[in-house]
Order: sequence, then structure tokens, then C-alpha cells
Amino acid sequence: MKKTLLAGCAASVLLAAGLSAEAGKIASATISFKGKTRTYSLFVPAGAPEGAKLPAIVTLHGSGARGERLVTNWMDQAQKEKIILIGPDSLDAVHWVSPADGPLLLHDIVEQVSEKHPIDGRRVYLFGHSAGAVWALQMGALESEYFAAAVIHAGSLQPGYFKIFDYAGRKIPYFLIIGTLDQYFSLEEVAGTRYALKSRGFPVEFWEIAGHDHRYSARSKDINAKAWEFFQKNPLPADPKYTAYQDSN
Repeated sequence: MKKTLLAGCAASVLLAAGLSAEAGKIASATISFKGKTRTYSLFVPAGAPEGAKLPAIVTLHGSGARGERLVTNWMDQAQKEKIILIGPDSLDAVHWVSPADGPLLLHDIVEQVSEKHPIDGRRVYLFGHSAGAVWALQMGALESEYFAAAVIHAGSLQPGYFKIFDYAGRKIPYFLIIGTLDQYFSLEEVAGTRYALKSRGFPVEFWEIAGHDHRYSARSKDINAKAWEFFQKNPLPADPKYTAYQDSN
């Protein structure tokens, strides 16, 4: 797995498990998972219509970062479009690994947030950057009937991992985004992942950004806008269904 090193930031508010986040601000929340206290960043937009169920994006950070990094970059778009953002911290900031970081962890965090905030279960999406993009490719396949769609920025899978796509119970839509100057993932590698998905019947959109490198933050405004357009087109066709795996119990 290839990674980029990013500096993390401290979240602005700390929430105990189960408490509601203050609208319009990023909070750091906790959940008890497999005997450990896990943290995630949470943003709930201000001014959402009362009683409205909102879409949610689970953001998966790059290596060396924490969940707040992508939540911060997504916050303006989320406030404008009334999106809940959930940014888990991987157990080891350098790696996303199973079963410690998912899929059960992601499911449990989403369900915890939904207990206090009105999430539309048919519009829960994955967005990943770098190491988080690699993880989003895998989590989307494993939980294709729970997550509606996945956007992958600067990430791909090695051919030996393509078999994970065969676990998908639904052909979850993917949107692959890569810069022509990416220092960590080549166009050829991303094209290989794209072919692996398309050859298995997955709907795949692809955006090759000329002159863009691995730095998501440098183009986050444009990337988020395109990602949201893609997400809006791809809700779940049925109520969400979580698939349990032996190593997730």
C-alpha cells in the first residue's frame, strides 16, 4: 500500500460517545470498539430543515493524518449542501487494516451518529484519499449494500487484491480521481484498478486531472464539488444492509 505523510490537526470539540455534535462545528467523538476507545471527527451542518434526513460521507484519511483533516477540507461543501461528515481515525495513523479499522468499525460509527443525527441510510457514501482511498476501494466492495457509492482520490489496488471486488453483493458505483503528476500512484496503476472494476460490471467514472499531484488539499474544492455531483446521482436503491464477516465479530 502506498501512502502520503500528512500532519494531523486537533479537533475543536470533544464529545463523549453518544452525545450530539454542535451544528456547524467539527467535533471529536469516541466509540468503544473491540475493547478500545476509538475516535472520529464529526461535522453536522447548521441550518438543516427540521426533521430532514441528511446524506453522510465517511471520509478516510491518508497515511500520517487523522480524521479531522478530510472533514475540514469537506466542511464548506457539507455546510452548503447539508451533509453530515464522519472522519474516523485509523488505529495506526500510517495504515488502515482489517478488522481493526473496518468494515464493522465504520458501520458502528455510522450507526452511533445516526442515533443522534438524522442520517438518510440510502445516502451514506465513502470518500478516501491515498491510503484512505485504498481502504475505500476495499470497504466499498465488502459493504456494497451499506455504502451507496465511493469516491477514490489518489489510490488504487495492486492486482493481487482485485479479488476483493468479487465480494460485492451489489455493483457499487466508484469514481476514481488521479492527477497526472501523482508521486505515489501512477496513471497505469489507477487504470488497472479501473479496468478490474469495469470488467466485473461496476459502474466507474474516471477523472484524470492534468498537472495535479498527490496533494488533495491543493484541489479539494474542485474535487469535492465533482465528488458530490457523483454522490447525488448514486443513492442506494434499497434500504442499507450490512454484511458481517467472520473477522469483524
